[in-house]
Amino acid sequence: MTPSTNSRGFGIVGAGTVAAMHADAIAALPSARLVAVTDVDVSAAEALAASRGAAAERDLDALLARGDVDVVCVCVPSGQHAELGMRAGKAGKHLVVEKPVDVTLEAADRLIRAARAAGVALTVISQHRFDPGLIEARRLIDEGALGRLVLGEASTKWYRSQAYYDSAAWRGTWAMDGGSLLNQGIHYVDLLRWCMGPVAEVTAVCTTQAHQIEAEDTSLAIVRFTSGAVGTIMSSTAAFPGFPQRLEITGTKGTVIIEDGRLVSRAFGTPAQPADSGAQPADRPGAAADPAALDVSGHAAQLADLLAAIDEGRAPAVDGEAGRAALEIVCAVYESSRLGRTVTLRS
Repeated sequence: MTPSTNSRGFGIVGAGTVAAMHADAIAALPSARLVAVTDVDVSAAEALAASRGAAAERDLDALLARGDVDVVCVCVPSGQHAELGMRAGKAGKHLVVEKPVDVTLEAADRLIRAARAAGVALTVISQHRFDPGLIEARRLIDEGALGRLVLGEASTKWYRSQAYYDSAAWRGTWAMDGGSLLNQGIHYVDLLRWCMGPVAEVTAVCTTQAHQIEAEDTSLAIVRFTSGAVGTIMSSTAAFPGFPQRLEITGTKGTVIIEDGRLVSRAFGTPAQPADSGAQPADRPGAAADPAALDVSGHAAQLADLLAAIDEGRAPAVDGEAGRAALEIVCAVYESSRLGRTVTLRS
């Protein structure tokens, strides 16, 4: 795709699997172009850059010094998101931070404050908000088609092998990654909150069932929303062979069910309508079993929203506060499991 004459230049820090998805998403947008890549593994940065016609920079400082880099995608281990995002923001670069925003609320707050002080836009990846099924579900909720919301359920039953965790020393650690809920399940935690509203309290159990890792690979939580509705959150990377992520929203007038971003069932006091024809078959687990199998269209839509937000002088649809809100729920789940009691959220 030929870039527009007024396209914005992107830099990527971190050259792993998710960085390739960012590169593909950038390539899908006429108003964007990938300019440079950097990574502590120089050969990885060179390989990604060469495959996309971009430059490989020796370090982050060199990438940030480039005048043709307007936006930086932070695609490093989660525990480094705030640190590197703050450096990029202070250099005047707009920010795309992969999920989660970081592994602690303190780090998330530092990043949000730094972006605000620098006057740069910050979006935290939650690409499934841009999936057709979620857009339709939110429309139905906003129009009152479901009535008063009473129950929300978010389920991530994925599979990751021990080899996946062994592929990098930071995977499955509390300091840099977290477990199945913070890494894989946080997508649908965000969607649950987006649809149901803020969470008031959490009661949870987290366990490590099938992997040799520091963090959990299976978590289960009961949540009470500030509206009075209730819900559940389940996340696992021990569910062989991996199944579609699922979100169910039930109100007094109806229910919608989403699987992997597709609205597969809806009912409004009458027999449920047929599942959407685009629903993913159960024998094609996609990202449920393979972290490289994600569709990049959601990333592209979120990057397009960021660019529009910069042009329009507004906050991105998924800003730093939205990323923090999802992280706060995950942190409450972990705290509840650790303490063995219900945890009340502070915001």
